[in-house]
Amino acid sequence: MAATQFDPIYHGLSSEVGKMRVASSGMAWKGIDSGEVTAVAAGDIKSAQWLRVARGFQLRIGLKDRKRETFDGFKREDLKKITDLLKNHFQITLEEIDVSFKGWNWGVTDFRGQDLAFLVSGKLGFELPLRNVGNSNIAGRTEVSLEFTPSTKIKHAGDEMTEIRFHVPGMISKAKGGSDDGSQKSDNEADDDEMSAAQVFHDNIKETADIGQVTGDIILSFEEVLVLTPRGRYDVDMFPDFLRLRGKTYDYKIIYSTISKLFLLPKDDQHVLFILGLTTPIRQGQTRYHYLVMQFTREEEITAELNMDDEEVAKYDRLKKNYEDPTFEVVSSVFRALAKKKIIGSGSFQSRDGHPGIKANLKAVQGDLFMLEKYIFFVAKQPVLIELTDIHQVIFSRVGQGTSARTFDIKIVTKSGPEYMFVSINKEEHEPTDTYLKEKKIRVKETVPDAEVALAAVGDDDEDDDMQSVDSDEDRKPRIKSARDDDEDSSEDEDFKASGSDSGSPSASDSDSDGAATASDASGDRDFTKAAKKDKKSKKAKDGETPKKKKKKAAAPAQSDAEDDAGQKPKKKKAKSKADDAMDVDEDGGDKPKPKPKPKAKPKPKTDEDGGAMDVDEEAPRPKPKPKKKAEGASDEPPKKKLKKADD
Repeated sequence: MAATQFDPIYHGLSSEVGKMRVASSGMAWKGIDSGEVTAVAAGDIKSAQWLRVARGFQLRIGLKDRKRETFDGFKREDLKKITDLLKNHFQITLEEIDVSFKGWNWGVTDFRGQDLAFLVSGKLGFELPLRNVGNSNIAGRTEVSLEFTPSTKIKHAGDEMTEIRFHVPGMISKAKGGSDDGSQKSDNEADDDEMSAAQVFHDNIKETADIGQVTGDIILSFEEVLVLTPRGRYDVDMFPDFLRLRGKTYDYKIIYSTISKLFLLPKDDQHVLFILGLTTPIRQGQTRYHYLVMQFTREEEITAELNMDDEEVAKYDRLKKNYEDPTFEVVSSVFRALAKKKIIGSGSFQSRDGHPGIKANLKAVQGDLFMLEKYIFFVAKQPVLIELTDIHQVIFSRVGQGTSARTFDIKIVTKSGPEYMFVSINKEEHEPTDTYLKEKKIRVKETVPDAEVALAAVGDDDEDDDMQSVDSDEDRKPRIKSARDDDEDSSEDEDFKASGSDSGSPSASDSDSDGAATASDASGDRDFTKAAKKDKKSKKAKDGETPKKKKKKAAAPAQSDAEDDAGQKPKKKKAKSKADDAMDVDEDGGDKPKPKPKPKAKPKPKTDEDGGAMDVDEEAPRPKPKPKKKAEGASDEPPKKKLKKADD
């Protein structure tokens, strides 16, 4: 009888389209692209089921060795034809399975061979192939997670489920049968016979799923290996295609093809780190681990014999049948052979203690920073690997001699974007680190921390504040401020400009005319000036009032200049005397003899009582600035006449 063909049909979970033929001798499927053929003999077929799936309808064939083959892509109208072919060729009745479409996420689980069925109201919700489960962990007391091994044979498979979690509440009794008559047990003993339903569910998955292979396939097993990331002690079972980590709480299955790098680095004089870089991270709850860090002691040795024939051992590179070496050498040698990856060791870099790494902190996490030939590797709870070719520049901070800190920081800026700040590095490590980076032709930059710049700026401000505080004690602070403000506000008020030029402390930059004006004001002579300088007298009178105006500004800056002029007209004489004193202090300060202003401060109470006495006191400290100013502005009036006028 001729074979019947169905097209297009998918085999298993493959995304490849193929053709399926059914004949009296059996059935076969052939992929169109790969040409792969899957054949099932007539004698091996024991059962057949028909159910609705995502890709149309599925024909599920049960085999005699409790395995099964599935074919998707059938149409609804193919049901009658398939039923007849199975009955005529294999004498098998096709069973139709009802599928639940309620969409509920609660139901009952049922282990069916190597599949886990989830039933909703007695109907099939979905099935999970346990042979594809890589890891099973109890995420909580009542939560069990299943992690699936990613498919490596299928290219461009698209989206793929990697994990599913089940909430399994309740307790299950361990006792399979009832107790004997007359036996009495306490409540505590009864509680000991119970275990959580999640634990029972987890144990069934581990037994059914292909997490571990047959015991005879184990090549070598290492017991109680200290793993720093994820932390704990695990038994490491080495299989031909994968390894198993078996701990008290978590079990992991790692395929050798997912191992990208192997590192063997000395941590200190007593310990050695063996690190596995994984392309597919292992998980504990929500935490992902891209590196598996094992720690061994240098003195620990092991005697091991591989469960392999000599011919199989010869297939691997540098793999021996028997080992009697330190544990870290045996483990690294076996991993290098089975994973077919080279081991990356420490480079030529040496710290001040002779180690290939230095102590550093990354975000308050302490670890070891290794300077390797092609990488900078920070080993901590979450290791960070930086390729030297990806580094844009390295910035050192807090390395100057001015800083009293014993540590410095390293900031690594990568070309790909991320930046890493390693802090609390011993200052003695700066020189070897800088030499290493320059040898690798990496751009190095040193920066002054903002704290030092801020301290320098604060120091300058403090000096200015001290100068201003001294001036304020001697009523000179308004003059310092007016000298600065006059330059900014000169265009706004001409009167204020004239007064500001006189109120400022004399310096080399002051004009000669200003010097003459201040000299005439300081002497207090107004009656003996020329008629041509009457305009200047009014200005000088105003100039004599300006110090008081500025003092009021310092005390109450809200008042304007106009208000000060209007309110101080009846107190011109007292203002003049105080202004003269203030001018004298500034002039002496310009000549830099600071002891002179002190005697001027003492006669101030006398100035309030006797104006003439004040004039005499004012003339004593002014011999130095007068000759310069009088020679230019008041050449017709000798200093003697001024003394007589003061006596009059």
